[in-house]
Amino acid sequence: MTHGEIDPSCAVAHGGEAVSAGQGPSADAIAHGAPAPADAARVLVAVFDSPVAGYLLRYGADCGYQTALLEPDPERAAAAAATGQAVIADPASLDPAADVVVTDHHRPELDAVVRDLLASKARWIGVMGNPRHPAPYIPGLRSFGVPEEEIARVHRPIGLNIGSRRPAEIALSTLAGLIADRNGRPGGFGF
Repeated sequence: MTHGEIDPSCAVAHGGEAVSAGQGPSADAIAHGAPAPADAARVLVAVFDSPVAGYLLRYGADCGYQTALLEPDPERAAAAAATGQAVIADPASLDPAADVVVTDHHRPELDAVVRDLLASKARWIGVMGNPRHPAPYIPGLRSFGVPEEEIARVHRPIGLNIGSRRPAEIALSTLAGLIADRNGRPGGFGF
C-alpha cells in the first residue's frame, strides 16, 4: 500500500463497507460449481444438519461467506430448506474454492460423503472429531480404494485449540481456523 491508501480491513473495522452475507455466488452456483467473480464472498459448506452446522453457517454468513448446508438425507435436507437454509444434496459438484466442514462424525454415510468430497476437489475439507480418537472415516476410505495422499487432504482435528465444548464455541473455533488458513496465518492450531 502507498501512503494515503486505506487498508480495506482497517476501513471495515472503522465502519467502512463490509462484505454482506448475501453477496457472492448463489446456493445454486455453489451446488453447480459455477465460477464466482474474483471479488465474490468465500464459500462455506457445512456437511450434515447439526447444532454445530447451524452456528457455523450463521457465523460464516456474518463473516462474509456464502453458506450452504450439504445434507444427503432427503428428510433432513427438506427440514433445513424449510427454515430458509440453502441446501445441497450432492457433493460432487461443489465449487473447488469451497471450504467444507463435516460437522457429525457419527453419521452412517460419513465414509461415502468424505470420499465424494475428496472427488469434488474442494479447497479445504475438514472433519470434526476428538483428536484423541482415530479418524472414523479412514478405514472406509481405504476400503473404497482412496489413495493415501487424497485421505491426507482431510483436516482433522479442525479449528483453533480454544478448549471449545459447546456447539457455538466449536463453530467459532472452526471458523477462526478457516479464516486463519485463508489468510495464510498459523492461527494456533496446535493440539
